[in-house]
Amino acid sequence: MKQLLIVAHAPSPNTQRLREAAERGARHPEVETVDVIVKPPLETGPDDVRACNAILLGTTENLGYMSGALKDFFDRCYYPVLEEKQGLPCALYVRAGHDGTGTRRAVEGIVTGLRWKWVQEPLILRGEWQESFIDQVEELGLYLAAGLEAGVL
Repeated sequence: MKQLLIVAHAPSPNTQRLREAAERGARHPEVETVDVIVKPPLETGPDDVRACNAILLGTTENLGYMSGALKDFFDRCYYPVLEEKQGLPCALYVRAGHDGTGTRRAVEGIVTGLRWKWVQEPLILRGEWQESFIDQVEELGLYLAAGLEAGVL
């Protein structure tokens, strides 16, 4: 079994719905050989990252930056996993009330330093809440899990 780790900050009902959508997509019934682990950033550590074969990050845009919880995750995990997890397939979704540019840039900088591999452009969910955000994040979760199962990630 391969493992997909979803690390998503979900401080509101809508961001909880996004995290649930990512998990639902990743647990699609046709994806049979991927174990999905979902954890909030403050409860995720280096051992979780070491155990996974791909990672999906989710964050809110806070003051033009990633959530403090996701930043804390990176602070605790960066050096412990730096050497052994290079090339880790990753993706990101950002729930951005504004444009998400600063959040995206900050996460991309850290991911570049970790030498993880983007599997697609970060998904930025901008502006007022839209129900279509749910489908987009669910599709992202499915894409990562299916890619892991197929061996293309």
